[in-house]
Amino acid sequence: MIAHPGLLFTDHTVTVPLDHRRPGVAGIEVFAREVVAADRAGDDLPWLLYLEGGPGGRAPRPLRADSWLARAVRTHRVLLMDQRGTGRSTPITARTVRDMPADRLAAFLKLFRADSIVADAEILRERVAGGSKWDTLGQSYGGFITMAYLSGAPQGLRTCYVTGGLPGLSVTADEVYARTYPRVAAKNAEFYRAFPEDAGLVRRLADHLSENVVLLPDGDRLTARRLRVLGSVFGMSYGYAQVHWLLEQAWLSSSKSDISDLFMYDVMKLTGFVDAPIFALQEFTYGQGATPTGWAAARAITKYPDFADGAEPLLFTGEMMYPWMFQEIAALRPFAGAADLLAAEDDWPILYDTARLAANEVPVLAAVYADDMYVDAGLSMRTAAEVGNVRTWLTSEHEHDGLRTSGDAVLGHLFAMAAGLR
Repeated sequence: MIAHPGLLFTDHTVTVPLDHRRPGVAGIEVFAREVVAADRAGDDLPWLLYLEGGPGGRAPRPLRADSWLARAVRTHRVLLMDQRGTGRSTPITARTVRDMPADRLAAFLKLFRADSIVADAEILRERVAGGSKWDTLGQSYGGFITMAYLSGAPQGLRTCYVTGGLPGLSVTADEVYARTYPRVAAKNAEFYRAFPEDAGLVRRLADHLSENVVLLPDGDRLTARRLRVLGSVFGMSYGYAQVHWLLEQAWLSSSKSDISDLFMYDVMKLTGFVDAPIFALQEFTYGQGATPTGWAAARAITKYPDFADGAEPLLFTGEMMYPWMFQEIAALRPFAGAADLLAAEDDWPILYDTARLAANEVPVLAAVYADDMYVDAGLSMRTAAEVGNVRTWLTSEHEHDGLRTSGDAVLGHLFAMAAGLR
C-alpha cells in the first residue's frame, strides 16, 4: 500500500484470458489501482470502477485527491483500471507488436474492444471486490464500455455514471463521421473567431511544410496534414488556447523561414500516438455485425469541401483517423497492415444487446454535453431513450473534459441524481 496526501493506493494485477472465449489458451495481465481516502481506509465502502476514455487511454495517475476523484473517495473505494493494452495492462505499442504479421496482429487487436474489457472487469470484480456489485464511472469511451457492460454482465453493476459517453447503439462508422465533421468545422470557426490572426499563420505554416522537408525530432516528416491533427483537442476546455499558444512559438525568428525546435517537439508529442496506437485504431470500436468500417473518416472528408487542403481558412481535423497516419507516423507504422485488415473486416461481434438494454434495470445517470465535439449529443439522447432506466443531464456548461476540469460539480450532480432515485 502506498500513501499519497489524503489517499492510500493499493496495486492489483490479475491474469485474464487474451480471448475470453478460449480461457485456457493464453493470458495477459490487467492492472488496476485501488484508491481510498486515508481517513476511510477501514470503512466498508461501495466500489466505483473508473472506465477511462479513449479508446486506448490508461487510467489516471493521481497525485492528490482533486477533481472528480476528490468527490468519489468521500463515498467510494475507487478502482482505476488500465484497460487491456494500456498502461501496465500488457501494453500495445509499436515495440510490443513489431514482430507480428499483419493478419495475426489484426486478429490480436480484435480482442481489445469493449466486450473484452467488460470480461476483464468482471474478473477484477470477483478477485478484488470480492464479487460485490459495483458502481461504474465511464468517461467518454468509458460510456461505450458501460453500454457493453450492461449488455453482457449487468448482474455485476449497482449504478452506472456516464460523462460524455453514451454511444449510438446501432449506428455505423459512416453515420458517426457524417455527424462529426460539421461539429469539428463549427469548432474551427470558434477557434478562428477567438484568434483571427492564426488563420494566416496556419496557412503560412502549411505552405512551408508542403514546400520544404521538415523533420520532427523522431525523424518523422512534419506535413501539413499532420499539423491539422492538432485540432483533435478542440473539443476540450483548453483546446483553443493550447493550439494558439503552440502556434505562437512556431517560427524560430521573425523571418518565418525556420520552424522552432520547441514547436516541433510539442507537435511530435501531441500527434505521435506513442502510447496510444489503439486510439488511432478507434474506428474498430464502431464495428458490429457484417458492415466494414472501411476507413469511414477518410471517405467522409471528401464530402466536406471546407476541409479541402486549399480551403481558407485551413481547417484542423478532429480526432478522425486516416490511412496516411499509419504510413507517416513512426509509432503507427507497425500497425499499417493490420489497420487495413480491420477496416475491411466484415465479421464483428455485436457489442450492444439492444433488447437487453431496453429492459435494463440498473440505474444509469449520464451527463450529455450539448456541444460535445467527440460524442454526438443527438445520438446520446437517442440511446438514452432506447435504454431502460437512464436519466440524462443535458448541459452546455461543460466541454468533453468536464469531469476532469469540474469533476466535483459534474460527479456531484450525477450522484445527486442517483440519490433522488433511491
